[in-house]
Amino acid sequence: MAPTSRRQSIIPPPFQAFHDAYHFSPATRVGDTIWVSGQVGIDAEMEPGEGMQAQARLAFESLKVVLEAAGASLADIVELTTYHTNLREDVEVFGAVKDEYIPNQYPSWTAIGVTELALPELCIEIRAVAVAGCGDA
Repeated sequence: MAPTSRRQSIIPPPFQAFHDAYHFSPATRVGDTIWVSGQVGIDAEMEPGEGMQAQARLAFESLKVVLEAAGASLADIVELTTYHTNLREDVEVFGAVKDEYIPNQYPSWTAIGVTELALPELCIEIRAVAVAGCGDA
C-alpha cells in the first residue's frame, strides 16, 4: 500500500459487518501511521475465547489481520494500549502472549484496568498505533 496523506479507512472483509452496524473503522491510515481500533478476544462465530490467554491470542490475531490489510505488520506497532477487566491477575498471562506476537522491538505499552468491556465475557481489549515499515529496520 503506497503511503498517502489522505485518510483511509481500513476495513478487512471479516470486519465489514461491524463497520456497517456500528459505523467505525477497524483502522485508519494517514501516511505511514495506522491507528487500530480496539480488538477483542472473539472468534469468527463472535464467541469469546475461554480465559485471558485464549482471548489475548484471538485479539492479537485480529490485530494482525487489520494491520496486514493496512499494509503493516505486528512488528510495526509503536504503541499498545490494553484494557483489562482483571488487570492485576491477568497482566502476566497477557504479557507472555504479547511477547509471542511481539518478540522484540517492544512498543510503548499502557495497561488500564476497567470494570467492563463490550461483552460481559470479555477480559481484554487491545488498541494499537503502528507506523508501516518501521519494524523492518
